[in-house]
Amino acid sequence: MRRPNTLFVGQALIDLPQVASTNAYTQELLSKTKPAEGTVISTFHQSEGRGQIGNKWESEPGKNISLSLILYPDFLAVKDQFQLNIIVSLAVFDFVKNCLPDRPVSIKWPNDSYVGDKKIAGILLQNSLINTQIRSTVVGIGININQTAFVTNPPNPTSMRLESSLDFELPDLVPALCEFLESRYLQLKAGKIVPLQEAYLRHLYRFGIPAKYLRASGEPFEGTITGIDEIGRLKMEVRGKLEVFDLKELRYEV
Repeated sequence: MRRPNTLFVGQALIDLPQVASTNAYTQELLSKTKPAEGTVISTFHQSEGRGQIGNKWESEPGKNISLSLILYPDFLAVKDQFQLNIIVSLAVFDFVKNCLPDRPVSIKWPNDSYVGDKKIAGILLQNSLINTQIRSTVVGIGININQTAFVTNPPNPTSMRLESSLDFELPDLVPALCEFLESRYLQLKAGKIVPLQEAYLRHLYRFGIPAKYLRASGEPFEGTITGIDEIGRLKMEVRGKLEVFDLKELRYEV
């Protein structure tokens, strides 16, 4: 695997032949020591990956990217932690769009990567907090690369191979992903919050488009996504009124 062209992201790389969860491995590592910022734990065989709200992340051995990144964003207040979600979502979007330039790639709130109406990547951020500051962040990323069958029957999966009919070399892709991650993180450290938020909304799945959704109760409704608030909740116009949704309060209909 080539060394990424970065200042720090991926310069320290722990490449595991197999692991249950790169995020769990990284959390254990952080409990015992303080690895350099930008350390990446990567595997092509993750058996118990996790997604949002405790969902399982299916990954066929040897077919996909599964990695975790260690950051120390102590320049961010706890109230601003959704900004990390924005930059990681954008980095994964950049990566997927670079690999699939002719496909309609987007970010599904809060941080899934979509191609059309299908999910190609997921992100799980786990922050460790001290008072009003973020002590450390573990960024878990799973991207479907060469997998073509999904045995657990997730709702709407796709992969780079399914979208392009190409076979990708996994070791070549990890350094590229590290480069996109560092680029977006450095933008955040430089205080470029407004352009980052604008880019996030510009690439947001269904932004400004009336569509059907379900409330947590199962009640269907039609709404139009208009933005996100300061803590990352989804803002939506419903029957002429503004409503705000947290992660567990909304489901998308495809």
